Amino acid sequence: MSGHSKWHNIQATKGKMDAARSKIFTKIGRELAVAVKLGGPDPASNSKLRDVISKAKQNNMPNDNIERSIKKASGELGSVNYESIVYEGYGAGGSAVIVECLTDNKNRTAGDVRHAFDKHGGSLGSSGCVSYLFQRKGIIIVPREEGLDSDALMMDALEAGALDVIEEDDEIEIITQPNEVGTVKQALENSGYHIVMSESQLVPDMYVNLDEAKLASFQKMLDVLNDLDDVQEVYHNVNLPDEE
Repeated sequence: MSGHSKWHNIQATKGKMDAARSKIFTKIGRELAVAVKLGGPDPASNSKLRDVISKAKQNNMPNDNIERSIKKASGELGSVNYESIVYEGYGAGGSAVIVECLTDNKNRTAGDVRHAFDKHGGSLGSSGCVSYLFQRKGIIIVPREEGLDSDALMMDALEAGALDVIEEDDEIEIITQPNEVGTVKQALENSGYHIVMSESQLVPDMYVNLDEAKLASFQKMLDVLNDLDDVQEVYHNVNLPDEE
């Protein structure tokens, strides 16, 4: 499972985005809309919707916002149809980048994403040009808190269906199959564990290092991409410096 302990490098710049609460709420609202369209407005029978609601709550999205997004998607408040689009390309230094979008205007999104790449030393590629360098995994994060028995957590996680458990200084990362992250998360919560993040992520098979100049350009590109409303996730294989 080499490399999975660095999952946070994929989204290191998202801390800046998360600080803009309205921005992250907009993105999660679109995910809620798509989940409702696919499986209906009842989380009891829509596992995808349950997962997105969990993500919304992890990001401190108010219940009113969550309910409004669900009602809007189900037609009670009018609705907007979002289309999923994935762009692949190369960042500074030939690094691999995958951008997942939800949009109601493909031309706008394509132009915005291409501009972000072109302006900061990157280039868009064809479908499949870098995706073979990544694997989709479920990631669950349990913080190291007083009284946590990491050995017991490991056993409980593996018993619940986890593939691997990786211990970090301040957290424990649990790796699952992408379609099992919700099931494992629920089992661990039922056992009393505090979970701060649970998502399906694209994890690179290996990471690359960039020199200072290329790294600066790459981080600027990530900031621009993450600031776009149409962009839901940005995955890459660059080692980023840890952010406090």
